[in-house]
Amino acid sequence: MGLSLRRGGAGLAMLLCVASGWGQERGSRAEAPKGGETAPKEEAIPVPPETSSVTKHDTTIGGKVIHYTATAGNLLIRDAKDEPNGSIFYTAYTEDGVEAKNRPVTFFYNGGPGAATIWLHMGSFGPVRVITQSPEATQPAPYEVVANEYSLLDQSDLVFIDAPLCGFSRAVGNGTVKDFAGTDQDIQAFENFIARYLTANQRWNSPKFLFGESYGTTRSAGLVDALQNHGIEFNGVVLLSSILNYNRRAPGLDYETIGYMPSFAAIAYHYKKVKTTLSLADWVQQAREFARGPYAEAIEQGDRLPRAEFDAMAEKVAAFTGLSVPYVKETKLRISAIRFRKELLRDDDRTLGRYDARFMGWDIDAAGEDPSYDPSDSGISGVYVGAFHDYMQRQLKYMSQEPYYLSGPGVSQAWDFKHHPSNERGSAADQKEPDVALDLSDAIRKNPKLRVFSANGYFDLATPFFATEFDLSHMELPTRLVNNVEFGYYPAGHMVYLNVDALKQMKADVDRFYSETLHN
Repeated sequence: MGLSLRRGGAGLAMLLCVASGWGQERGSRAEAPKGGETAPKEEAIPVPPETSSVTKHDTTIGGKVIHYTATAGNLLIRDAKDEPNGSIFYTAYTEDGVEAKNRPVTFFYNGGPGAATIWLHMGSFGPVRVITQSPEATQPAPYEVVANEYSLLDQSDLVFIDAPLCGFSRAVGNGTVKDFAGTDQDIQAFENFIARYLTANQRWNSPKFLFGESYGTTRSAGLVDALQNHGIEFNGVVLLSSILNYNRRAPGLDYETIGYMPSFAAIAYHYKKVKTTLSLADWVQQAREFARGPYAEAIEQGDRLPRAEFDAMAEKVAAFTGLSVPYVKETKLRISAIRFRKELLRDDDRTLGRYDARFMGWDIDAAGEDPSYDPSDSGISGVYVGAFHDYMQRQLKYMSQEPYYLSGPGVSQAWDFKHHPSNERGSAADQKEPDVALDLSDAIRKNPKLRVFSANGYFDLATPFFATEFDLSHMELPTRLVNNVEFGYYPAGHMVYLNVDALKQMKADVDRFYSETLHN
């Protein structure tokens, strides 16, 4: 599952770059010298001041009027030599007139890796949200931004952070892409930003939460451990659409196809391609039991699975997935997510979205094996980008001559996935790809009051919920700490908040999670 998760934005980022006269990405260096030429001297990028646009607003959530301040600006982070190497853009929403120790603060970010936080900011728990036609493609402008009755601002102050080199965040001084494009480099940058924010805003004594989506959950699991190991303890972590362990996704491993099976079953249920009178939740539970039991046992046998058992298993897989028995046999019982997106509605000449299988598209080639695009990406990108820029300029009065990068130029391509966990079974062995569930386990064991809420969309084919359950259930926690981790499930995709009914459900679950965490 190659998680370059957000958001089809590289092309748009480069268009913005060209339109703004940016021929070369910020933070990159001059080309290598040719022949016997002397390398040109690297010039430091000017370090901007820390500035912000501050505006006052009111909103009503659950019948309560909240007066709040919105701050859109940048803070500087520093390298190991204590020199500025990054200017990080953020938007903070803070309730007026409340003591810091009585007011939680939650740090939000999207994933990628190398993606801006426009999606969480404008769609989830901020004080405003964009209106989309999900799961249909949203029409072109004009777009509508409305007060978000499901905002988390009644529970916590909110800080939305753009990752280094994404959004309006930039490398400065001698900072380069390689300083930020990596699992551990990214964790270090966010640790530096959060520490700087707490100092600049006198929030060290506030209850603290992290909220990450997609690769942002990878970041959160490593980040909370890193922060706590440096004395910054957290109350809670919310993981939305998680990917915590990249090590199980190498070619030749069968676990990935097992991990997707309950998601396939949920999507087939949504499209009425299966025969059952059960509720969605009960149907998914049957699919879980099938995936971890008979299906896993059959897959384990590989080529030595007896023919009669193979045929019987193909019938069962077809019954759960809505695919034909001959097709399941052709896949040798191993169905990839990308093929499922093309095959389930092939007879209807439709393809499915990766981030949210409720979205349907049309391919130019109906006979192909893979969808040519992701309708759950193309169907919402325009409304989020257009509404965000209008909102920032008109309501938050933030003006910038710089482009807003949905995907940091060159960041995903340069990403170094190696990870040095804080504690891997008592060792300090490097991982070629991160398994940050180990970091999260370390954080919970050291801080037994740390609570985790995992939110999952049934129709997400980017980060399937069954794989998340596996990762969070294999952290080897002490028995008394197992219940520090809890789960929520919603009839939605990767971006749960695109389904407003699901957003309402998730808001209620997160409200309860905050209340129980703060009063535990």
